[in-house]
Amino acid sequence: TEYKFIVQMATALEDYFKTTFENRLMVKMPEQEADHLTPATRLLEKKREMAEVEQALAAQKEEFQMKMETLQQRRDELQRKEQKLKESLLKFDKFLKENDLKRARALKKAKNEQDLCRQKDREIEKLVQEIEELNATGRKQKSKLKKYTIYRQFLEKVVEQSDEFDETQEIISRYETLKQTREDLLDREHRNQDSIETERTDLIKFTELRTNEILGYNNELANLQTILEEVQSETVKWESEWARIQTTAAKKTLLLGQIKMATHNLLTLMYKHLQKKMPPSEAGQTLLQLEKVQTFIKDLTEITNEIKRHEGAAVPNPHLLGPVLIT
Repeated sequence: TEYKFIVQMATALEDYFKTTFENRLMVKMPEQEADHLTPATRLLEKKREMAEVEQALAAQKEEFQMKMETLQQRRDELQRKEQKLKESLLKFDKFLKENDLKRARALKKAKNEQDLCRQKDREIEKLVQEIEELNATGRKQKSKLKKYTIYRQFLEKVVEQSDEFDETQEIISRYETLKQTREDLLDREHRNQDSIETERTDLIKFTELRTNEILGYNNELANLQTILEEVQSETVKWESEWARIQTTAAKKTLLLGQIKMATHNLLTLMYKHLQKKMPPSEAGQTLLQLEKVQTFIKDLTEITNEIKRHEGAAVPNPHLLGPVLIT
């Protein structure tokens, strides 16, 4: 920007000097006098014009030098301003960076403070909970203290009414002594119980050993006794078998007679119901008689079932069973 400005100023000055010098150098003498002037006069006139031009040029140079100095001053001032601007820009950039850094530190600090606040809140909640627990424990302790106050009052009354103790602490010490004595006795009892248990275990092992020996002898005796009983049992078995055979033969004979008699009676009742006489050829034929009775019972059962199915019909003829044939 500064360079462009200087170039524009130099171009403007160049145009100004060119225009001025051309106007100065283009001064003409009047035409009427040009013809009557001698060469010397013309030379002097030209010198005079050259002197005026040189004077004007010197003035222009001086003016140009002054302007150049002014421009140099302005250029220096612009350079100083540019340097200050650069420095300001650097300072501003540094300020922005520092500001960003401060902002980042502030954000980090704020985050740390938030985390610290949350941690403190958690610690406060924990402490509040611990205080509540301590208050609850205190209330329990007060309740226990109130509960145990009656024991302290009881001990004080015991001290007042007893000639053996002067203070409650003596009663407590006596209690501790008795408690320790009881624990020692219990410990001794436990050790005695362990010793007794060991002796009992040894006795059980010895008893088991002797019992096993006795069992071995008893098993041997039992085996001999079993052999004797087997022989006696075999004898009794054959005797019983013989008696059974005799008893079975008598029972079967009796049973056979009863079956024959029952079969004959059934056949007689059947023929009586049929209003017929027993054929002489069937006398003594037990198997034949049983077959006829079985056939009769089957026919009678079918007729009874048929009657039950026709329960609403007319009463059957009493002689309905008459047509039953005996084959």
